[in-house]
Amino acid sequence: MLVYVLNRHGKPLMPCKPQKARRLLKEQKAKVVKRTPFTIQLMYATGETKQSIALGIDAGSKTIGLSATTEEEELFAGEVV
Repeated sequence: MLVYVLNRHGKPLMPCKPQKARRLLKEQKAKVVKRTPFTIQLMYATGETKQSIALGIDAGSKTIGLSATTEEEELFAGEVV
């Protein structure tokens, strides 16, 4: 599970792990913006660097598979019947 992150100006950044989000909230370096999906907004300036994300779609005969991945991890996976 990942936590969505917005920069100080409200623009989306790469998601982070819940442990890092919890630490940022405890140190008051971030605030909660939404509860569903859980999203935090950073209170300090950061770089605008983002990783490239690849979307994979597998159109089978009965189901369609979707996957969004970076070079290191899978961010989203789903299946539509």
